[in-house]
Amino acid sequence: MTTYPIAPIIPAPVDASEREAWVKFLHEWRDSQRAELNYDDSLYQRPDFEWAQSCFSCCFIMMCDELFYDYRNGRYTMDAFLDQGERDFGGYDAFVLWQAYPRIGFDDRNQYDFYRDMPGGLDALRELSRAAHKRGITVFLCYNPWDTDTHREGRSDIEMLAEFVGAIEADGIFLDTMDRGAPEMRARLDAIREGVVLEGEIDLPLANVNDHHMSWAQAFKDSDVPGVLRNKWFEQRHMLHMIRRWDRDHTSELQTSWMNGVGMLVWENVFASWVGWNARDRAILRAILPVQRQFSKLFATGKWTPLVPTLIEGVYANQWEGAGITLWTLVNRTEQPIEGECLSVQGKIYNLLTGERAQKAGGRIEARGVAAFAVVSAPDEVFQNFLTKQRGAIVEQVQDTTFPELTIELKPVTATAPYQQVPPDMAAVDGGELTLDVVYRIRECGFYESVPPVDLWIPNLHQNTTIQRAVTLSPYAIDRSEVTNRQFQAFLQASGYQPKHAENFLKHWVNGAPPAGKEDFPVVYIDLDDARAYAAWAGKRLPTEEEWQVAQERGQAGYGANRVWNWTESERSDGRTRFCILKGGMDYQVTGSYWYADGGHQSPQFGAKFLLMYSGLDRCGTIGFRCAVDLLHRL
Repeated sequence: MTTYPIAPIIPAPVDASEREAWVKFLHEWRDSQRAELNYDDSLYQRPDFEWAQSCFSCCFIMMCDELFYDYRNGRYTMDAFLDQGERDFGGYDAFVLWQAYPRIGFDDRNQYDFYRDMPGGLDALRELSRAAHKRGITVFLCYNPWDTDTHREGRSDIEMLAEFVGAIEADGIFLDTMDRGAPEMRARLDAIREGVVLEGEIDLPLANVNDHHMSWAQAFKDSDVPGVLRNKWFEQRHMLHMIRRWDRDHTSELQTSWMNGVGMLVWENVFASWVGWNARDRAILRAILPVQRQFSKLFATGKWTPLVPTLIEGVYANQWEGAGITLWTLVNRTEQPIEGECLSVQGKIYNLLTGERAQKAGGRIEARGVAAFAVVSAPDEVFQNFLTKQRGAIVEQVQDTTFPELTIELKPVTATAPYQQVPPDMAAVDGGELTLDVVYRIRECGFYESVPPVDLWIPNLHQNTTIQRAVTLSPYAIDRSEVTNRQFQAFLQASGYQPKHAENFLKHWVNGAPPAGKEDFPVVYIDLDDARAYAAWAGKRLPTEEEWQVAQERGQAGYGANRVWNWTESERSDGRTRFCILKGGMDYQVTGSYWYADGGHQSPQFGAKFLLMYSGLDRCGTIGFRCAVDLLHRL
């Protein structure tokens, strides 16, 4: 038997004369592997798992995304988010509620705490799940196995995941950084809720296809001639979601998805970095999804023949047969549009993208575009209704590959009335025109920019880098150390301040008072707005990150009784992600994984990007603040 390389995508031979032998090899390889593994497909026969076979479009949702949660009004906007997904991508069949990374590690909250501390807690997430189910959309939770050094639950992760799946009524678990889940995970989930699937990241081993109905196909690379997804070929009912998350051209994943009868992961807000889809790629996904959904059974159980002969060079086709229909998925691998007959077929031919009867299997296929044709011996009512719907849809031939840039805006700083004298316990800083070295660790959330300026992968990822910034600072004064519990208590007593959202507000206080013996420690468990409220009451404001850094570099400010991160007036938003820059570091540091956020003591030059969502999450036991004022002149 001629052998060919086996990879997550089994590469196809360039030479067309080898393709018949290649397809023969694929069949023989599959038979031998099933026999060797004593393959048991009983889980794929269960009706409660059947939904996974038609789950083609999955959206990766950062729960702090401003389109998903309206922080101004304190409410989820899931329906608006999903409606936009309908317009842009043709709708979602599932979504992933991603909660913790890259925020996790700024305090001791674990991945489950982040779900608990979402607005409304688990009850609100359950309502989101139920609302999604009413729209025919399934819901995934995520699991971060590397989260081992935050506070422990006293129970195994498998027990915790099962509990949360039951509480939220989730339908699946995304296994971050894992190619498979532990063997006992399947049984534990079955005991909690029917039809909960496991979706492994990267390359799910063949030995685990039997109990993992889906794969998160991260960064798979296809061959020049479209190859075959190994796990889909091994078990045709297995669903994969293709994604190359940092790419701005998604035609490679889309074509792999289309040729293999699998799905896509739609992911634009990538851990707070903006990687928006261009108009062409969105249009391609909108075009293929109705066909995939309509013929999901055919793609899951029909006779699949890869790389049937075509009539135009650079155009490739896979064939799917069953229940009186023969369907072809086609891709144009070239950078130019093609015209003409693509396949030599007879019978009643239909263009499935337009819903029209066709004289031949061909026409115009745009550069990097797709097509679909079918021959149906006896079109039934279901098929005719599908054609009618397709004819009524707008099929866009979009070739605009412009990257959809977002504009990031810095929230303006409200100046204080200029002080003629430096207030007690504050240090005067001259300011001036300065060049600052700013240090940060390269993480997938980026730093200042919506689109990170560096390659966010190995070897750059998790390395510190330095940039220089030219700034102009007016004279100011800054607190020599952080605002204390005692000072914040005086503010509350004098002002009667009540936060709009009270979750985790001064969580460490006891009976409305600071912990005994810690009255002069920096106040924590306050969010950015709490800190601003104190500063305004005191006739002050928060320092900018630049002011904070200069004062520390010049030795004009220090730290309180313990080290905590400091809020700075550095709030930014690109319309999808809000964040600010923390300065100073903290005594606490999570270890054991480089995926955790920055901790420990840091230099004045170091900044940490902190994603903002809402008060209950933003209040941490490791973040405090100090104040600044504007000075009338240099002192």
